[in-house]
Amino acid sequence: MRGSASLRRVMPRRPVKRRPSPAETLSRRIASRKAHLAVIGMGYVGLPLAVEFAQAGFHVTGIDLDEPRVRQLQSGRSYIQDVPTADVRALVRSGHLEATTDFSALRRADAVNVCVPTPLSKQRDPDVSYIVAASEQVAKHLHPGMLVILESTTYPGTTDELILPMLEATGMKVGRDFFLAFSPERVDPGNPTYQTRNIPKVVGGVTPACTRVAVELYRQRLEHVVPVSSPQVAEMVKLLENTFRSVNIGLVNEMALMCARLKIDVWEVIEAAATKPFGFMPFYPGPGLGGHCIPIDPFYLSWKARASGFEARFIELAGYVNGQMPEHVVDLAVRALNGRGKAVRGSRVLVLGVAYKADIDDLRESPSLDIMKTLADRGAHVEYSDPHVPALDFFGRRMRSTTLTPARLGRFDCVVVATAHRAFDWPLVLRHAKAIVDSRNAFRGRRSKKIIRL
Repeated sequence: MRGSASLRRVMPRRPVKRRPSPAETLSRRIASRKAHLAVIGMGYVGLPLAVEFAQAGFHVTGIDLDEPRVRQLQSGRSYIQDVPTADVRALVRSGHLEATTDFSALRRADAVNVCVPTPLSKQRDPDVSYIVAASEQVAKHLHPGMLVILESTTYPGTTDELILPMLEATGMKVGRDFFLAFSPERVDPGNPTYQTRNIPKVVGGVTPACTRVAVELYRQRLEHVVPVSSPQVAEMVKLLENTFRSVNIGLVNEMALMCARLKIDVWEVIEAAATKPFGFMPFYPGPGLGGHCIPIDPFYLSWKARASGFEARFIELAGYVNGQMPEHVVDLAVRALNGRGKAVRGSRVLVLGVAYKADIDDLRESPSLDIMKTLADRGAHVEYSDPHVPALDFFGRRMRSTTLTPARLGRFDCVVVATAHRAFDWPLVLRHAKAIVDSRNAFRGRRSKKIIRL
């Protein structure tokens, strides 16, 4: 018996195969382009991002409650100037991009990017209702291994304080069962150099695992991804960027008002100061701030500061100065009309450019609309010309862009340059306009008694 026992073979134990973690499984699906992606909100942020991911080989589902917008995408047509229709059509036909109004599509999504609007309330407080509504839908369809990234601009703490509790109420644990991060959008409509793919992408996850998988996703298509230590840091990054612009534009707008009193050409001052090769960055005055970010984001920051017992005086003052600029431009128009013996009431005024900046079709927060409204309230007959905005609804009135011709320009008592599109024929305007208010330095270098510059 002893001999037979000593000859008994000892069978080696088989190694126990370790089950991959949800983070590892998701990372592999992302790296192999097998992950199904969803983007909630197919506007100026969501559509370009969805197209980039689809062009990288992912199957992307865009979710939006705007049915006409969804129908356009499903038919292969783009409604965003920076996204060519040819790209959308090719991706829809190949099956890489689809659009729907049905949030149940989230059931099969491995990752979802939330790109919904974040406006201000009438009291200038953050309106996060769109984020809440989108997060409720994500929580409803949350499943193990899902990555959720908020891209909507918001106040620091939104991801941790608002979204995380909604998702963990499902019983799943962040960093283990699902992954949550914030990555601020940095879209600059109409920028020919920097677009979604080559703008550095800041990412902050709730846990290190959340950051890793979010970075892994963006690196599949975007050229440079910048991980930071937390969602709060990433949220603050966006607000700092746009508050920086708001404050500096507020400074230069105040300089413009000061220079006008001192009879100094502020544009010449800025050009000369910009020759300094260090310690100075040129900003330019204008009729006010436009776009979704710069007029709004600083108020998110000042609201959060007030909630923490801190008064952001510098930020609020810049907002006040910038908010007064449309009224100042109207005052210049009054001055131009008075110079011709005309009252505002009954005068015909043409506003050049209603988009918030040059060479795009975006009307969001455009100061041009404030200028037009104030002129109309004072009794002027207001029209506009904008090659990028053929028609617009203006306080219940449907307006169409006026084509610039010598005869039509001659019919107006004053022309206000609110947005300096390159498509405008500036020599034509200078020859045939009776009086010009130039808030954008469109007639740089041209001297004429009919021009009043900001």
